[in-house]
Amino acid sequence: MSAWTGRHHLSLLFFLALCSPCCLAQMPVPLTTLRPSASPSAPQSQSETLKVRLAGFPRKHNEGRVELFYKGEWGTVCDDDFSIANANVLCRQLGFVEATGWTHSAKYGKGQGKIWLDNVQCGGGESSISACKSRGWGNSDCTHDEDAGVVCKDERIPGFVDANVIEAQVDENKLEEVRLRAVVAAAKKRLPITEGVLEIKYKDGWAQVCDAGWTAKNTRVVCGMLGFPQERKFNKNFYRQTAKAKSKQSNPGPRLFLERQRNVYRVHSVACAGTEVHLAACPMEFNGPNTTALCRGGSPVVVSCAPGLLFMQHHGALKKKTKTSSTVRLKGGARLGEGRVEVLKSGEWGSVCDDRWDLQSASVVCRELGFGSAKEAMTGGRMGQGVGPIYMNEVKCSGLERSIWNCPFKNITSEDCQHTEDAAVRCNVPYMGLENSIRLGGGRTRYEGRVEVLGTNANGTEGWGLICGETWTTKEAIVACRQLGLGYANQANQETWYWDSSNVTEMILSGVKCTGDEMSLMHCQRHKTLNCQKAAAKFAAGVICSETTSDLVLNATLVQQSVYIEDRPLHMLYCAAEEDCLSKTAAKANWPYGHRRLLRFSSQIHNIGRADFKPKAGRHSWVWHACHGHYHSMDIFTHYDLLNANGSKVAEGHKASFCLEDSDCEEGVSKRYECANFGDQGITVGCWDMYRHDIDCQWIDITDVKPGNYIMQVVINPNLEVAESDFTNNAMKCNCKYDGHRIWFHNCHVGDAFSEEAERRFEKYPGQLNNQIS
Repeated sequence: MSAWTGRHHLSLLFFLALCSPCCLAQMPVPLTTLRPSASPSAPQSQSETLKVRLAGFPRKHNEGRVELFYKGEWGTVCDDDFSIANANVLCRQLGFVEATGWTHSAKYGKGQGKIWLDNVQCGGGESSISACKSRGWGNSDCTHDEDAGVVCKDERIPGFVDANVIEAQVDENKLEEVRLRAVVAAAKKRLPITEGVLEIKYKDGWAQVCDAGWTAKNTRVVCGMLGFPQERKFNKNFYRQTAKAKSKQSNPGPRLFLERQRNVYRVHSVACAGTEVHLAACPMEFNGPNTTALCRGGSPVVVSCAPGLLFMQHHGALKKKTKTSSTVRLKGGARLGEGRVEVLKSGEWGSVCDDRWDLQSASVVCRELGFGSAKEAMTGGRMGQGVGPIYMNEVKCSGLERSIWNCPFKNITSEDCQHTEDAAVRCNVPYMGLENSIRLGGGRTRYEGRVEVLGTNANGTEGWGLICGETWTTKEAIVACRQLGLGYANQANQETWYWDSSNVTEMILSGVKCTGDEMSLMHCQRHKTLNCQKAAAKFAAGVICSETTSDLVLNATLVQQSVYIEDRPLHMLYCAAEEDCLSKTAAKANWPYGHRRLLRFSSQIHNIGRADFKPKAGRHSWVWHACHGHYHSMDIFTHYDLLNANGSKVAEGHKASFCLEDSDCEEGVSKRYECANFGDQGITVGCWDMYRHDIDCQWIDITDVKPGNYIMQVVINPNLEVAESDFTNNAMKCNCKYDGHRIWFHNCHVGDAFSEEAERRFEKYPGQLNNQIS
């Protein structure tokens, strides 16, 4: 088996890390910036990169004043000759699919500094604004009253790296990246690094910060950048005593301090308020090039951070436990620490409207959940739309609150906000290095391929190997894509003969079984020794990842409103029997005489995600059912179950996808899918597929069910056959009372809409004593 490509290089780095404390450090945290390849026709040198950002106020994340970073300085673009073609180029450079408009006359406020470009004229197809015609860099007759802005369509380019949007007005040229360099021997051997010497990127190396005047507020900001919710006290005397001991020993040993190398103090007099999302936003002073060794009365800053609950397992028991909120959660995100913000009120989860949503409010949410400060405050339902109530609007946190519930906000009415305005966050999370032990091979893009993991092969040597595809499912693919940092799992592949271009051919893992919530495949269950019946490389596991995906959810209210019982004659159920939509006892009935008692209801299935829901199988493999006269694109699209108090099924039904199509859509959204004439099947984002109560198989056969109290459960996409951003909302439950003649539904809700306590009360619900539902 071929070893990992950079094994010898990694071995050298590991050796150097053991020899020098400066070699093992917290991974640097950059400001959120875009680094597109410079266009060949661009006036910049090929070694430079053009940074673009949106700035100004008031604005949302997809609009703002255009600012360009050129020759070490941020500047604006004049609105003379500006056009939608210019805006399209800039929006794509920022990671959005296109522009929907542009603004003139400094609508988002006047910028400062240079006006870098004037009379810009793009064709619309350029890869960078620098490739468009203009008067040249810095050649302008405009004032900042003429600063141009853009409004981008709130849809990301698939596969685009993190957005180049930061709302803190900072000077990245002075301070871009920070890291912690571990000093204590034990801390060097594990990730994440929570304590060490603070270092900032300086020229081609790293410099220290003078601790004279350093405060806990400064530490709070640094910890937030590195993915930690709060700072932690540490033994300062240890570092001072270690330094003194070192000066008295000719050979102090490898365990001692940073004085072995000459300190370069680049920054001093840092004065953060504690609410900043980046150290660069804090007031500070910079040493000149000839005075970088000075730190009068001080030494290098040492920072200690308390990890969130998710990362405590890597550090054992801590004296001060970080409490994770039970009233705030993130939904719909692909990566750790990102998602739509939902808050709990009166036992039910609801979302937050994005009016005035900013990095300070987002940071309070991130820290409350055990992450660091916010990397991005997202608006416009960018992490999918919620379906429950909207509880908060115009949240305005200072950044120091312990919970979003402690921040000022407005209660809203349905007229104030819609779910298209749901707020979301992307938080700073600690560097764990998990992506270094997994890669994809053989794919056409970096988002697909055969999964290769770093481990030990049959010869006892370490290198990269394959995973047996026999038990590989969507849940394992979700974890793999998360570990790779490539978004959602679009497809789990059990055969990968079409990706056979890698020289890694040996299976080293089998029986991998994940819940779907793990950070790494190494956190999932697996066989202790390899046990794979199909051990050839073509049967290795593979994935296709995606930055966007669908999310289906059932309209629970409609189910509750539309339920009724029908006694249907057997002579009208031949097609239903053929499609296995009746209970097993129907086969023993005296056909065509008699009837079956059917529990009927309507299903309205919405796609609230960020990509269309499409059947996994291509139309060439769809099954034609002559009896009903339609194609089935999925064998099982929904499960319908009636459960008793113990959770056992007393009756069940299922529905193949008669046809997946857009029955109707939200305002402004066009239908794309229609089943007629062998058309494409699917559900568009913002649309829904309606299965009316009066069509075949839209029921549960309850002929054999005795009167009593039950739970009615509907599960969409039960086999996880098609990728979604959130499978926890695929189930819907109702309390059900059946008296032998009539039936009532109550408390219908999506599976994860209630708090744990409210869900327990739901499961103990005794049923209605009459048909008066309050």
